[in-house]
Amino acid sequence: MNKKSVPKKPLNKALALSGAGLQMGLTIYLGFLLGTWLDKKFELEFLTETITLLAIFLAMYSLIKQANKINE
Repeated sequence: MNKKSVPKKPLNKALALSGAGLQMGLTIYLGFLLGTWLDKKFELEFLTETITLLAIFLAMYSLIKQANKINE
């Protein structure tokens, strides 16, 4: 038997992305905490900004991957 693929409802897509903001915020905040800790540990001044920026890029990449997976 052939099973027809049922298109996802818009509400299901919205629910799948509902935690994306929290996930992005948590990723960026944890990157900031890691950078701050490393700055104090190694007595440097640039790791907080660098790791926070990398966390922002990682969060955006993750969001785009999730959105693409949902739209497939």
